[in-house]
Amino acid sequence: MNICIPKERRPFEFRVGLSPQGVHTLAQHGHTVYVEHDAGLGAGFSDEDYERAGARIVYSPHEVFGRADLLLKVARPLLEEIEWLPPGATLMGLLHLAAARRNKITYLLENNITAVALEQIETEDGERPVLKPMSRIGGLMAVQVAARLLQNNHGGKGILLGGLPGVPPAEVVVIGAGVVGTCATRGFLGLGAHVTVLDVNPRALERIFQAFPSVGTLPATAYNVARTVSFADVVVCAVLQPGKRAPMVLTREMIKTMKPRALLIDVSIDQGGCAETSRPTTHDRPTYIEEGVIHYAVPNMPGVVARTATHALVTAAMPYILAIANHGVARAMVEVPAVAHAINTYKGELRNLSLMTPAEER
Repeated sequence: MNICIPKERRPFEFRVGLSPQGVHTLAQHGHTVYVEHDAGLGAGFSDEDYERAGARIVYSPHEVFGRADLLLKVARPLLEEIEWLPPGATLMGLLHLAAARRNKITYLLENNITAVALEQIETEDGERPVLKPMSRIGGLMAVQVAARLLQNNHGGKGILLGGLPGVPPAEVVVIGAGVVGTCATRGFLGLGAHVTVLDVNPRALERIFQAFPSVGTLPATAYNVARTVSFADVVVCAVLQPGKRAPMVLTREMIKTMKPRALLIDVSIDQGGCAETSRPTTHDRPTYIEEGVIHYAVPNMPGVVARTATHALVTAAMPYILAIANHGVARAMVEVPAVAHAINTYKGELRNLSLMTPAEER
């Protein structure tokens, strides 16, 4: 099988779809791997690294897309990139198609392109093994982002997360007690902040309570969300419904009640965001102010810790990449049921019904 690795073209996306180690693994299984020139530079991988691992370097995006039986990306392709794919190809990546424009999904269907969303791979026990490391990075990065953006020189309120003797710590509210929320909670506690976590799942709250007894836990009702965000210095939105658009948890009216220059970090923005006032930003201009609240809504937060993120992504995804590369999509769906959860389009059919009315990409 021809497996192709393009250079990522979205702004500030430094990750790459496969590391040299991953190339070596696929080459050992008899596959031909094509890597676009300089695709791995952002993650610290040179063309020579890839060639030593067994890859062939190509020098145009049209060639790397056009040769693909299986294309491995990180971020959702741009429309022009999707149009470079040959009919019948398979696309694997962190696709988040619930937040994609309708014309992208239409093109995938009309050209019989199989779309495998790595973030939707789900094992029998409900784990999402490929999404998990990216979620961990997002949760940990939320902490360092908050610490920086609370500083005066970044427009913040001038608050130290942990406070000092006689000075209370920052009030942090984390909405969502999944992997992102748990990692963020651990990080904020480590810096001495006071943390409250909300979730609709009582079991998730139980896990937070058992792991972090000092953390306040509340059901994520509209009443509790409104009440807690009104006193927060930092709010982290970490709500996920894999394969679907993120639910709208924070209304504009709730945002209006927040403290002036409080900070909202919407980690759910890659799935459309869970605040009514959220819209995607980029790493060079990561924030904006709306209703007096600083908003941080960068969809590809792990994209700037590219080496760590690429290694983590490839390690987690490789069993599923091999299943499709070695056996094809149809057999992989049967032999590895976790893959079946991730198939969004297949042979011109929409397998993820939540994409029937996709929202406009924001």
